[in-house]
Amino acid sequence: MKCSLYALLGLLGLAACNHQPAATTTTVGAGAASPPSAVASSPGTSYHVYRALLPGQADSITLHLVAAPRSFDATGTTGRFGSYYGLDGHPYTLQGQPSLTPDSVVLFETSPEKAIDPNGPTLYWRLRQSGRGDLAGTVGGQPTRLRLVQPAAGALTFAVRYFADSAAAFPKDVQSPRGHISLQALVPTGGDADLRQRLTDNILVGLRGDTLDGLPPVTLTALYKQQRQQFFKEYREDAADTRPATADTAGLGTYAPGLSYEDQTNTYVLYRQTNLLSLGFFHYNYSGGAHGAYGTAGASYDLRTGRRLRYDDIFRPEAAQQLPALLGRAVRPLVGLAAAEPLDKQLFVKQMPVTQNVYLTTSGAVFIYQPYEIAAYAQGEIRVFLPLSELRPLLRDGLPLPGSGVVAR
Repeated sequence: MKCSLYALLGLLGLAACNHQPAATTTTVGAGAASPPSAVASSPGTSYHVYRALLPGQADSITLHLVAAPRSFDATGTTGRFGSYYGLDGHPYTLQGQPSLTPDSVVLFETSPEKAIDPNGPTLYWRLRQSGRGDLAGTVGGQPTRLRLVQPAAGALTFAVRYFADSAAAFPKDVQSPRGHISLQALVPTGGDADLRQRLTDNILVGLRGDTLDGLPPVTLTALYKQQRQQFFKEYREDAADTRPATADTAGLGTYAPGLSYEDQTNTYVLYRQTNLLSLGFFHYNYSGGAHGAYGTAGASYDLRTGRRLRYDDIFRPEAAQQLPALLGRAVRPLVGLAAAEPLDKQLFVKQMPVTQNVYLTTSGAVFIYQPYEIAAYAQGEIRVFLPLSELRPLLRDGLPLPGSGVVAR
């Protein structure tokens, strides 16, 4: 599972779990929010959908690719995150890697099912942008072409908004370490105005991390300002409780590197088909110590109503008794266990717990276990896909899935 930790480092643009950020920072997109129907992506960001026939596969795949500034390092490169799936609805994730030329896109597989070797090399997508917006190159060394999908006029799509800022721990000291915060969000644009507004409000509630529905949403700009203010307040309070470390013989500075705090929030499309949308809200926080904490919260939305579908909206009460066995069978090959081997040979648990951190595809559901939840930090997030064929008796009626009956309001 070593590729999971490497995927995190690629997402954050880190050479190690704790790094020194760039000396200068910028704030992008911190102005007044545009109306949802007219919002534009922030500079240096993009959201695109591609379709392709991968080498050796009979069915085409759909790829959702989000690009935004790459963390707080000094390279000035673009970070990318992709999720793709075929007709079976099983989603897989891709992470961007810095490239030498602006029109080059290098991605690598982060799903253990797609790794060449869970403890070694992974599968790379090496692509180059064409004049028409397509991506052409190789996947695993085999030639392929990803064709850009242009949204239909007036169709629902997304703009990417990006905010970033930094503050000195000790404002009067020019050598002070800095704390950095960023927020990257997807804002619905186009489509039916009422649906777009309901969906926007529900996405903002999810981006804020609310675990209950019905709380009043705020604008994206207001949400960022709240998070920024709270982060800088806590950062400076922590800094005030520390004493600058004595300069070491290597001349690394007078402040401990643990004061280089970071807080990042990112939003990605994990799945979209017909009336179903699933997003991932990724959050990373470093506030001292050996490494930061991170995790992804999955969220599904009914595009007929704009409503978020939480665990209790998806599953019948009796599912809690049947899911552990299904999850236990599905997780074993992901962590290198044979069918008869006990889970606690690789995990912290003897039986899989049923997490409510789950999102839907039209062919199943993905259960997300964050680091330390069932396994060591080095194993990263563990995402377990269960197909619709196994889940059908456990699902509520009215879901935006094939054969689910009446719409749930």
